[in-house]
Amino acid sequence: MADGNRMVFLGFGKYARADKIYAIEPIRDDRRGHGRRTLVWVEGVSEPIVASRTERTILADMGEDSALRKPLLDDALDLAERLAEQSQSGKVDLADLGRRARRLLEATSRADYAEKLF
Repeated sequence: MADGNRMVFLGFGKYARADKIYAIEPIRDDRRGHGRRTLVWVEGVSEPIVASRTERTILADMGEDSALRKPLLDDALDLAERLAEQSQSGKVDLADLGRRARRLLEATSRADYAEKLF
């Protein structure tokens, strides 16, 4: 059961109470792209909210321990996907990609993540 006092960041200024989220679905078709990673169904909202974060990251923020296993891998895949998208469009933001890569590498250098990476 998710903590009712916890607010979950969905991306781009969108938040939902953890205990009101009742379904999460990763977007896997051509609708997926920058800022469009996951559909989140929230009690009291008729349509799903499009989140820019992965389902595992959202679940981890909700306090679901089983989702904590691969957030680092999700971040690495997100970084790779952004690089691929930006290189195809010809608009690569190296400063942003460099910051993200540095944060990812710093996270892997911590001892608690080293064992959980794979």
